[in-house]
Amino acid sequence: MLRSVASRHGPAVLTVGALGVGCSLASYLRDDNSSAVQCQDDDAKKPRSVLSYLEDITKRLKKLETSIGVINGSHGASSAAPISILPLRKPGIDIVLGGQWGDEGKGKLVDILSSEYDVCARVAGGSNAGHTIVVDGKKYKFHLLPSGILNEKATCVIGNGVVVHLPSFLTEIDALEKQTSSSVSHRIKLSDRAHIVFDFHQQVDGLLENKRGRNKIGTTKKGIGPAYASKIQRNGLRVGDLADWDHFEARFRSLADHHVRGFEGCEIDVEGELEYYKGIRERVMAMTVDTIEFTNDEFAKGKKILVEGANATMLDIDFGTYPYVTSSNPSVGSVLTGLGVSPTKLKGIYGTVKAYCTRVGEGPFPTELTTDNGVGWHLSTVGAEYGTTTGRPRRCGWLDIPQMKYSCVINGFTALNLTKLDVLTGLDKLLIGKAYKHDNKELKSMPACLKKLQDVQVEFEVMPGWTEDISKARTFEDLPENAQKYVLRVQELLGVPIRWIGVGPNRLDVIDRGEGWDLSCAADGSAEGGGMKDGRE
Repeated sequence: MLRSVASRHGPAVLTVGALGVGCSLASYLRDDNSSAVQCQDDDAKKPRSVLSYLEDITKRLKKLETSIGVINGSHGASSAAPISILPLRKPGIDIVLGGQWGDEGKGKLVDILSSEYDVCARVAGGSNAGHTIVVDGKKYKFHLLPSGILNEKATCVIGNGVVVHLPSFLTEIDALEKQTSSSVSHRIKLSDRAHIVFDFHQQVDGLLENKRGRNKIGTTKKGIGPAYASKIQRNGLRVGDLADWDHFEARFRSLADHHVRGFEGCEIDVEGELEYYKGIRERVMAMTVDTIEFTNDEFAKGKKILVEGANATMLDIDFGTYPYVTSSNPSVGSVLTGLGVSPTKLKGIYGTVKAYCTRVGEGPFPTELTTDNGVGWHLSTVGAEYGTTTGRPRRCGWLDIPQMKYSCVINGFTALNLTKLDVLTGLDKLLIGKAYKHDNKELKSMPACLKKLQDVQVEFEVMPGWTEDISKARTFEDLPENAQKYVLRVQELLGVPIRWIGVGPNRLDVIDRGEGWDLSCAADGSAEGGGMKDGRE
């Protein structure tokens, strides 16, 4: 603890050591408008903490240094090197991830946060991801571009872990520039190491899905899996290959031939495809950079970096409900491999979770409800649960705590973003899936066996609902009592603080409880305001 205190309050600690301890220091650190530092608060008449005392000393030292010319101030600057006082908020890369099966509302949080960041990045997946942002009643839909592109000051990075369908990528840029009447291309950095999704990858995706018949996975048919397969087979092409046209052409012909021979029904207009890529080559290369170098350089400059996760943990190729998953790692590990940064650079890891649960496609869903009527119909209709990318109706169910605990363990979330709490308004009672049981035994973790997961019995906890409109709530205290109880109970069960609470569809319909509800801030001591202990206020 003392080492942590010293790193944050070095000058103050040195001053205490030099001048003595206790209130004797106060006489050296007066300012023009306050009395000497007291060992006891004059108003509350309660002892102050050591950290609070040192914070006060640090502030007064800054004034003292300014007055004697150690740092720039009204009395002029000295040639002496300034005393370094470390900022309370340490730099780091913050990450927004999906905690369930996707479609949790990650893009909205990224859009809110991105105004504070210099760089926003995508690190995995491709155009199979879909984020919808509502700004002043206008909808923006993103598939490859980070939602942070709406921040005109942010640079957006498409990392090396992303697979890019260049026609869709350019179409998305064109549509956004038309919608916003402003250029965005100059703010996009596309990794030269990102692999390319070709039209024949999408064709093969559809062919394979159709062959599965009743055992279909539920793929978006965007070619993501086949593109990653080309990457792993080491015969894929990367964006940077476009820089050398002869090399690109030779590799493309070889890859196209591989797919025609390997997949019955796959037809490729090789000459037409080559003509297209030659036509867009100059435009694409203008956005293409070494994003590993760029990102780490920006970090070294002290720039704030935000990573926008795609898909979600339960769709992770390793950790999800395999094989009903995506073809990449949408969990925290993808930030390292898909952006090219070290673990020591990561800071806030923010898990996004709906106040209930949804998923698109096939696979086990323990808390699922029928959407034909009743509560399931309410969640589907009021929540407008249709996929941004596919338009498919989403399956709906109650919040699943065992699943979310699993996600928290894998990702190490420092705070949660609980979205769509408003959708629960009007329900008489709310159920929370509290535990899984199999053969009358409680399961301690998420089973890898899908048959076992399909057969689990869910133990539910019942809580009262509310009828009040919460869309105008902007503080936790504005929420109805039963809504507060629901949030606090979820927080208690998961053991992770809920910092953000979504109360409506618009970008500002969010309650931010502050840095006191973020473990990454608490770790470096920069949090102010409230906080959590054992899941409670």
